[in-house]
Amino acid sequence: MLLQKLEYIHNNPVRRGYVDDPACWRYSSYRNYLDRDGLLVVDLIDF
Repeated sequence: MLLQKLEYIHNNPVRRGYVDDPACWRYSSYRNYLDRDGLLVVDLIDF
């Protein structure tokens, strides 16, 4: 259930048409899950 909610949050900017890829949304924690730098400090959840 948690993974489902996390995916929903990460894909919101894509659904709204702000970006084509969730990794392009600079305020998303999605970048952190890809081992890329993000603007925010994030505690990652292991799945």
